[in-house]
Amino acid sequence: MRTRGASSCCIYCFARPTHAYLDLSPGLDFETRIFRKPDAPERLREELSHPKYRAAPLALGINTDAYQPIERSERLTRRLLEVLWEFRHPVHIVTKSALILRDLDILAPMAAANLFSATLSVTTLDRHIARVMEPRAATPMKRIETIRTLSAAGIRVNVLAAPLIPGLTCHELENILKAGAEAGAIRGGYIPVRLPHEIKLLFEDWLRLNFPDRADRVLNRIRALRGGKLNDPNFKTRMTGTGLEADLLKQRYELALRRYGLDAPRTPLNSTQFRGGDPQMCLF
Repeated sequence: MRTRGASSCCIYCFARPTHAYLDLSPGLDFETRIFRKPDAPERLREELSHPKYRAAPLALGINTDAYQPIERSERLTRRLLEVLWEFRHPVHIVTKSALILRDLDILAPMAAANLFSATLSVTTLDRHIARVMEPRAATPMKRIETIRTLSAAGIRVNVLAAPLIPGLTCHELENILKAGAEAGAIRGGYIPVRLPHEIKLLFEDWLRLNFPDRADRVLNRIRALRGGKLNDPNFKTRMTGTGLEADLLKQRYELALRRYGLDAPRTPLNSTQFRGGDPQMCLF
């Protein structure tokens, strides 16, 4: 983990409970007290240089966004990418930030060598909902334009409708996938909202404050997706949900994939180009 905490302030972020392990608040502390590993690139270099290391695709941005606002000054993701490119190591990035475009000079050549692909997550196309739900993240249209720019640079991009919130944003599934496809995305995905641990209370407070007229309906529909609870930790079902609500969502998703051409075959990143040991030794 490069960073812990996220100043993009997304209320639904499933990583918020990680701050509780530090006896800090998953609410305000998570948004304002950001922990980072400034030596992460050096530690990555050590790992990749180990003679027993075997390359396989890495993923950045799974816990907290690889391009959250602090990256502008810390440049940790940038430095990690420099190491990965030097070692010819494959990597996939999941982000909701347009800041990824800053690193096109690295990402485009990596993509050309089949060492890089990206996923842009889009929660909603509604500017008002986005502003109150993820106030410091890129606007919805900015994310769609980022997909367009990455695709134009020859990078394989997926569009991820996530998290989908029943009764608030889930009706946008088809429009999100369509917008991503028109911008150049080749595959699509979706994830219903997850509310583990303390996030349940934070999310409900936020919902009742910002959408009091529909709060109960939203919470009840989330429960319908999660076996009567606000969260389902089961590994096999937590990313899709269960029950009639989940089945209907899946059917809509599969129809939209075919309709918008987002069902391209998966193309694995290439791990055979990996330069084991210290790649700088190749210069001698």
